[in-house]
Amino acid sequence: MSIPEPHPQLIAFDLDYTLWDLWIDTHVTGPLRRHKNTVNEVLDKHGESISFYDDVPHILHRIQAHVFVQESEEEVEKVVIAACSRTHAPDLAHQCLRMLLVPPPKEHGPSGIPRPAIEFFNELEIYPGSKLKHFKALHERTGVPYSEMLFFDDEHRNSEVEKLGVTFVHVPRGLTVDNFERGLKE
Repeated sequence: MSIPEPHPQLIAFDLDYTLWDLWIDTHVTGPLRRHKNTVNEVLDKHGESISFYDDVPHILHRIQAHVFVQESEEEVEKVVIAACSRTHAPDLAHQCLRMLLVPPPKEHGPSGIPRPAIEFFNELEIYPGSKLKHFKALHERTGVPYSEMLFFDDEHRNSEVEKLGVTFVHVPRGLTVDNFERGLKE
């Protein structure tokens, strides 16, 4: 399923309880490890599992595959995918994104090759502090207007980004295809 027009130029996701079901800075103890080429699962020092919510791999593939041809038909524009987290364990979050393998799209069948989650993200804003700071940094680096940014987060307090003009979508139980679709329509 494609992304409807008009579309946001940048889609950002919080990590904790938005893409995975834990707080990386309180529920996880490093070092992290992956058992061989296990897809969508990383284990911490105590064997606790970290994985994306079920719909997240499909959503990431869907955004990354969606290319927009501009009116000139020479200029191609992809949607920028960003991770924005105020975690106090940025190194663990980065390590998890590097180690977590995203399964290939279902249409590729068993021949598809899993990819590290970090490869799906063009921009990373992962450090303690206000989401306002994260989005100001994204705006400065990418040049994308705030009005063309869409942000999914489980914490309602982060709706503060609406002050900048960012569209905020509250996902209190994590990212699903349904709430992703709802966000695209806002």
